[in-house]
Amino acid sequence: MTGNQYKTVKKMVAVTFLFLCFWAAGDLSRIQVILEPDRPSLRVQLSHTASLRCCYSVTGGAVDTIWATSPHTVKGTDILRGVDRRDNRVTVDGGNLTAAGVMCHTLILREARLNDSGLYQCFLNHSALRPSVYTHGTFLHVYRPMVKILDISESTKNSILTAEGMLLMVAVLLHGTMMLCKTKKLNQLKKKRVKEEEENIYEGLNLEECCSTYDQIQRSLVQGPYQDVGNMIMEEEEIQLEKP
Repeated sequence: MTGNQYKTVKKMVAVTFLFLCFWAAGDLSRIQVILEPDRPSLRVQLSHTASLRCCYSVTGGAVDTIWATSPHTVKGTDILRGVDRRDNRVTVDGGNLTAAGVMCHTLILREARLNDSGLYQCFLNHSALRPSVYTHGTFLHVYRPMVKILDISESTKNSILTAEGMLLMVAVLLHGTMMLCKTKKLNQLKKKRVKEEEENIYEGLNLEECCSTYDQIQRSLVQGPYQDVGNMIMEEEEIQLEKP
């Protein structure tokens, strides 16, 4: 091979390599990721199983999905870290493609602990994605259930509430009945007092004196204001005779 042919082949290889590089870059630049809405939060009781899910649609290639979490801390110093798949409590599937072309990944966390609380997101990794893409994420809240002082069923609670209502009604009725009886008794005492006062008015009166006084008044009205001397003398004598 002569020197000119060698130079020609070298130029063709360089052009081909550049073409392949530009083609690969153009292919990578066509990758687009559309994030689907995630569940905002999930509350799971202590020692129960939590199921988290992230969904997205991608065109122009495939991306690697890694589950990441930001543990919740009191001071707010959250650090994003990958979920430890070596933990026996953690199960991560390879992703399921729906009929609508949406890729969904599921993370199952068994026997949830309090320190498992935090924000769980899917990290989508591809060399053409700049910057890196994270799904919206779901905040997992692991809570400790309240300890019941009295373990009472719902039917028993309803029976207790019904009994309390009946007792309250009986108490109201008894109070109302007592108030009515008290009012009635006060009215009777008031009527009796008025009657006794009316009777006391006539206790000190002598009926004979009342009758004699009444007769004298009637006699004076019948005789009139003018009387002759004879009648007056006779009345005086009669009055004197009446004295013992």
